[in-house]
Amino acid sequence: MSSGPRSVDHPRPSLLIVDDYPDALDVWGVYLRAEGFNVLTASDGQTALAEAVREKPDVIIMDLELPGKSGYEVARDLKARPDTRAIPLIAATGYSHIKQLDLARASGFDAVMVKPCDPQSLVAEIRRLLRKPQQAPAAASE
Repeated sequence: MSSGPRSVDHPRPSLLIVDDYPDALDVWGVYLRAEGFNVLTASDGQTALAEAVREKPDVIIMDLELPGKSGYEVARDLKARPDTRAIPLIAATGYSHIKQLDLARASGFDAVMVKPCDPQSLVAEIRRLLRKPQQAPAAASE
């Protein structure tokens, strides 16, 4: 699999949806597959991190409060890794307090959506992030 996000022209961009609520994974999975995405899921932070490192999805949609590692922690871990830092992250959270939303952005999320969010708005945000040129990782002697 590629080492970073594919372009919007890829026939089926892959998404990783991370939520500890099984119904959310099911509903979003069905909807996003119908919208033409390949959907992977995880129900806790540690599994999300492992899946993201292994699969390198094009976009990750993640709740902030997860069992084990929180969404904030997973975002910081992903942004610290050269092989995953360019993957766009969307926080999908029930929080609407500005402090949590600002913390999500500071943790590395590229976008924040408050649940329940309109499915069309989520798809529009995913497509926007897929079109957005990704920053090249900082030069490093790796």
